[in-house]
Amino acid sequence: MPHSPEPLPAPRLGEPYLLTPGPLTTAFSTKEAMLRDWGSWDADFRAMTKSVCDQLVALAGDTTGAFVCVPMQGSGSFSVEAMLGTFVPRDGKALVLANGAYGLRAAETMRYLGREYTLIDKGDYMPPRGDEVAAALDDDPAITHVVAIHCETSSGILNPVAEISEAVYSRGRKLLIDSMSAFGALPLDVNEIRYEAMVSSANKCIEGVPGFGFVIARRSELEAAKGNSHSLSLDVHAQWAYMEKTGQWRFTPPTHVVAAFLEALRLHAAEGGVAGRGARYTRNRDVMVEGMRGLGFETLLKDRWLSPIIVTFFCPADPAFVFSDFYEKMKQKGFIIYPGKLTVVESFRIGCIGRMDEHVMRRVVQAAMEALAEMGVASAAPPEAAIAERAKLAA
Repeated sequence: MPHSPEPLPAPRLGEPYLLTPGPLTTAFSTKEAMLRDWGSWDADFRAMTKSVCDQLVALAGDTTGAFVCVPMQGSGSFSVEAMLGTFVPRDGKALVLANGAYGLRAAETMRYLGREYTLIDKGDYMPPRGDEVAAALDDDPAITHVVAIHCETSSGILNPVAEISEAVYSRGRKLLIDSMSAFGALPLDVNEIRYEAMVSSANKCIEGVPGFGFVIARRSELEAAKGNSHSLSLDVHAQWAYMEKTGQWRFTPPTHVVAAFLEALRLHAAEGGVAGRGARYTRNRDVMVEGMRGLGFETLLKDRWLSPIIVTFFCPADPAFVFSDFYEKMKQKGFIIYPGKLTVVESFRIGCIGRMDEHVMRRVVQAAMEALAEMGVASAAPPEAAIAERAKLAA
């Protein structure tokens, strides 16, 4: 086993670790960057915005100027809606690939927008595959765009976006990717996976704080999107055009959040960029999953589909196990975990992202062991129904 690195410092204010898919535990220096006020129109802040955008485009692998970054105020879902409403034309049609809550939310967004769409819904945890996408595109020539989720955090599955991209472009269509919970820790290089636009947000794998998302888009595609948007404030083209002209955001930016994000980007680079960040999260997952399985817990997914972002565990069948009690006990021990989002069986999730490391993950496992003992849970094994559901995935 490789030598464990020096532990990362614990949260300085003593707050619990956030074992969630974001907002997440951040470095103290990232929080500290928010102590200063900035004028949104001032040259210093304009330079900060430019630096953020330049660094994000570089993270996406573009060195030719073919891609641009457009930050958008609000939560990640604001930016997803902005991307869909800007890049899917009013007379276009989207094929939405869903295997959890975020794919379904993209479909619901299309419904609100009044844009035509069709849905491949794989249920809670089956990945959409390239051949299915190809067949759907062959069946429906009206489809212009495909919408894919990079990491579906309702199950913790990492979807095969490279395979999906190949299917989309082999049939002359366009791909939009929601990489909300993956960008910055998992590769999404424009030179290796083709797409027109992707969206992520400040408070995920780059470990900033909530307040804005960003769209990284092919410049030519963005130029062609003028007039598509259904919304004044969510128009990615209008935001980009105004920034190009003035260096400013069109409406009040989250200045403190941008300052924090610059510090988060500095820490991200110091850790070795996407590869370094992804390696820490992968180690977090491996240590935590091995420990939880050692306690008798079962993961929803086989190892092949486990993302290093968040892991879904089945709740134990033992009648002494009550999730709300388990949650409170874990919180008292310094860890905030995440409820499950599966529709068929009871589950919960443990995130692997944020300012924490394998040393913390060993303490998470210890806390879970203590919580089970305090609740009088004799076995963490899941119900038969959970294993039957999982067997479908293998098939």
